[in-house]
Amino acid sequence: MSDPGASGAGLERAAASAVGDLSHVDDSSQKQGKPRSLWSDAWGELRRKPTFIISLVIIFIVVVMAAFPSLFTSVDPRAANLDNYLKTPSADAWFGYDVQGYDVYARAIYGARASLLVGLFSTLLTVLIGSVVGIFASYAKSWVDSLLSRFGDIFAGVPFVLGAIVILTTFNSPTENPSAVRIITQVVLSIAVLSWPVSMRIMRSATLVAKQQDYVKAARGLGASPLRIVFRHLLPNTVAPVLVYATIALGAFIGAEATLAFLGIGLRPPVVSWGVMISESRDYFQAAPHMLLFPAGFVTITVLAFVILGDAVRDALDPKSR
Repeated sequence: MSDPGASGAGLERAAASAVGDLSHVDDSSQKQGKPRSLWSDAWGELRRKPTFIISLVIIFIVVVMAAFPSLFTSVDPRAANLDNYLKTPSADAWFGYDVQGYDVYARAIYGARASLLVGLFSTLLTVLIGSVVGIFASYAKSWVDSLLSRFGDIFAGVPFVLGAIVILTTFNSPTENPSAVRIITQVVLSIAVLSWPVSMRIMRSATLVAKQQDYVKAARGLGASPLRIVFRHLLPNTVAPVLVYATIALGAFIGAEATLAFLGIGLRPPVVSWGVMISESRDYFQAAPHMLLFPAGFVTITVLAFVILGDAVRDALDPKSR
């Protein structure tokens, strides 16, 4: 799997251009007598894109599957029957059975919840940390900006897989069997710690451009406090590029969960996730390829849907592309 941090490549430059062109979008719409925002223009662009609609439908299905798995299957994902050992797909079990006699289809459905939760919470924490540090760095004095930027470079320079291995093995001994909540929390924290510099750079670049706009200078001249300027003027006009990164990163972090589980340092039984299923299939690929292909297919389709959605949102929020 590629480094999740690499998904922010190019968004820093796009942030500057998007924020710099916000005023042009508003001016042109006012001349036509129809006040339109960047978001309304973006939605008009997005709903005409088939790739956006398809990716949104796929993501919606995955979310419903994670929230209400019983709508898709009535089989208990933890109901083992050794009589079904490695049975291939059939009418009774669409995806076959694994080495413990578990129904692969049921586990793939129920596994969506853990994988999606890891991706969602990792994205929220990454964007939160990066956005706060990015705004503070761009709004503070130059030496503070330089210090925070170099601090972010240190984390950005750590290879993702190596850093995750160090973090997760440090807090878990080989003989320890942590609870599901604990290991999910540790995986989320490790992903966020290693990935926040990307969102920090994107938010910093967008804020540096936005704070030079006339509306920010006017607010500063009228005596607005720094907090009011940040929350009233900077955040609404810098959130677009971070939103694009978050959409793409969510898919990347779902893939990261699968990678860490496959290496044996991420989620593990009794947690049911796509990564855990892939990890359990590695010794049985030749005898039972269905154990690997189906959960890997779920991961691939979900990650691809988020990447396509992020690309579509990025193109729609960039005024220069229209």
